[in-house]
Amino acid sequence: METLKQWQMTALNEKFKLVENKLPELKEGEALVKIAGCGVCHTDLSFWHQGVRTKKELPLTLGHEISGVVIAGPDQLKNKNVIIPAVLPCGNCELCNKGRSNMCQNQLMPGNDFHGGFASHIVVPAKYLCPVPDSILKKYSLEQLAVIADAISTPYQVIKKSELEAGDLAIVIGAGGVGIYGALIAKIMGAKVIVIDINDAKLTQAKLKGADAIINSKGLNQKEIKEKVKTIAKELGVSKYGWKIFEFSGTTAGQDLAFSLITYTSTLSIVGFTMDKLEIRLSNLMAFDAKVIGTWGCKPELYPEVVELINSDKLQISDFVQTFPMSEINEVFENTLHHKYDKRSVLVPDFK
Repeated sequence: METLKQWQMTALNEKFKLVENKLPELKEGEALVKIAGCGVCHTDLSFWHQGVRTKKELPLTLGHEISGVVIAGPDQLKNKNVIIPAVLPCGNCELCNKGRSNMCQNQLMPGNDFHGGFASHIVVPAKYLCPVPDSILKKYSLEQLAVIADAISTPYQVIKKSELEAGDLAIVIGAGGVGIYGALIAKIMGAKVIVIDINDAKLTQAKLKGADAIINSKGLNQKEIKEKVKTIAKELGVSKYGWKIFEFSGTTAGQDLAFSLITYTSTLSIVGFTMDKLEIRLSNLMAFDAKVIGTWGCKPELYPEVVELINSDKLQISDFVQTFPMSEINEVFENTLHHKYDKRSVLVPDFK
């Protein structure tokens, strides 16, 4: 009889602890998923290191970027390979009915509202599980596809919300585990893409994978960066109006820079998260007739579109994902905290 094994957070900045329990019994509408992989996200670091409160009290199994195989639950899902959406809405409330299910106030988030994916198994509501077609598994392992649950689906949703059109200028700030996908998706949708970061390795990777231009902002002030952007925009033959700016870094410096790049009819999308506050002049939005939008995860209804983007080979992910045994969770979190990885880390269960 299999048991449930989990690496749990017990206190702020403390090492994760391995615990073992009986597999829970399923309720109506639930599925038991045997985990193939679970990605390490900036949000997990926010809970573990920065003191952001989780909805469920500690001890808690973190992890919300999950792929796996359904081993119990609704008959139509049994033995199916699936992606578990990072945000699981109720499907019946006002926001869900208005097409804003990612903001459902009854939503459940693995690794926040209940035990998440740094484990052998997870019990989740079955309603929004996203099946993975067999054809995609000829190109990628199921554990690699865990990144769909957040690192890919989140930028996909925000780019759609931004109303980006072919020929627009997309400025991506932060080329990390989420931002790089934002840059690639914007390019797939026909934009001219400038990526800004302070890491040469990440910038080089972005350029190799299709970004039209890159800027290393280290040591540059905002005015200098904006002048570079203007020059590149002119060289790329794009409009000086309506820039689509995407802030993925989750830093005050990145957010401050993003706001400073707003020009006439721009749209600024905030994706990265920081607890720090920012001092800005909101009147710029009035003067430029611009707008700022946020995003929270991705509504499950869009997941099949993201899967098809990868299955069709329009978006290739192998070069941006690395896997580690889940038993190395403490080392991986420390290394991620200190920016020692250039790829998204996925932890793969190796329980004995």
